[in-house]
Amino acid sequence: MAKKTYVIDTSAYLTDANAIYSYGNNDIVVPLKVLEEIDNHKKRQDSVGVNARHIIRIFDALREKGNLNKGVRLQKGKGIVSVKSCDQSLIPKDLKANHADHIIIATALTEQAANPARKVIVVTRDINMRVICDSLGLSCEDYSPKQLVKSGDSIYSGYAEILVDEQIVDRFYEGEKIVLEEDVTKGLYANQMIMMISNANEKKTALARFDAPHQPLKTLEHNRAGVWGIKPRNKEQVYALELLMDPEIPVVSLIGKAGSGKTLCAIAAGLEQILNAKIEEVEQDKKREKRYKRLIVSRPVQPLGKDIGFLPGTMEEKMAPWLMPIQDNLQYLMGDSKATLEMYMEKGCIEIEALTYIRGRSISNAFIIIDEAQNLTAHEIKTILTRVGEGTKIVFTGDIEQIDNVYVDSTTNGLTYAVEMLKEYDLTGHITLKRGERSNVATLAAKIL
Repeated sequence: MAKKTYVIDTSAYLTDANAIYSYGNNDIVVPLKVLEEIDNHKKRQDSVGVNARHIIRIFDALREKGNLNKGVRLQKGKGIVSVKSCDQSLIPKDLKANHADHIIIATALTEQAANPARKVIVVTRDINMRVICDSLGLSCEDYSPKQLVKSGDSIYSGYAEILVDEQIVDRFYEGEKIVLEEDVTKGLYANQMIMMISNANEKKTALARFDAPHQPLKTLEHNRAGVWGIKPRNKEQVYALELLMDPEIPVVSLIGKAGSGKTLCAIAAGLEQILNAKIEEVEQDKKREKRYKRLIVSRPVQPLGKDIGFLPGTMEEKMAPWLMPIQDNLQYLMGDSKATLEMYMEKGCIEIEALTYIRGRSISNAFIIIDEAQNLTAHEIKTILTRVGEGTKIVFTGDIEQIDNVYVDSTTNGLTYAVEMLKEYDLTGHITLKRGERSNVATLAAKIL
């Protein structure tokens, strides 16, 4: 197969610093403008800044191996990396000559003109840049790092429907331990919810939880009762509450559209286990403390639309506008009692924190909720999970159809990555909530707009 030349845009490096290693023994051209753009991002304190600093170190290591202008082999079995400038005369008159994207495109056109026998491909996450390349007859493709699914619809849902004999459903309701045959449970994961449907009557169903092959199905304890005054309105919410209330599942993820109840269920489960939980009797005259001592709620600082700029005040005051959706849910669950909410926050039972300061911490005996997790990268998800200490449960909630982070999409965001990577482990559980329950208006808007 003939070697190709890849011209990788800044957006690819800022999404994944290791993008440079993704193209086998093909050559890599780094436009000089890309180095300038990367330098502009290196002081950022988020994953973009981390990637910028990482790729700069890679380029510096290559520089020590040889002259980047002439080209340096990336590593054994990989192609040649070179830094090139462009012939600006190749920029079409309709495009601004000083625009960064146009200069990078011109670098690719310069490379193509210098080596007409070799295919030159631009790699960028910028959709408009790909359209411009296509209009100029220049090959272009997207860069999708750690893409475990082809689309948002193919993400692991956390539940399945299984046809069974009618008597199995009856026996399950009678309290008998049901062990399904291995060929029926093939492909199921630990903590996956199932709906058993009678093959004789499709309206006759039973909800259960799969544990492992050759193990009896588990009954759902929170099917009707609900938690903290919140009763499930559909089977997905039943599944979600079951995972949220089980202390043996320390990592839970909930994906759902706006109004599906994912954040409300998570907060309700946290309040129930922290404020309503009884101290367990272990032995005579000995008691065991409640498993969770505090509820920690946070979300990434990612604006919808144009940012209003810097906010004054303390960290709590700065975070208040970002966390108003959390506050709304807390006040709703508290019976609209702001005084009660503030009392629990003053006691340290409920904490609202910024994700910015989580690095380096070790959080134990806490119920953590990370809202709007679809705006996180895989690296940020990993950073958060590695902060989880003993006795802590962490819940990620988000809507992959409402992503405000320009560097991720429905298939590459951290929430999707976590769901797909962790689904095989019995320490985790996931549910996708499909029905909107906020209001008829919210449901209609989420469905058709």
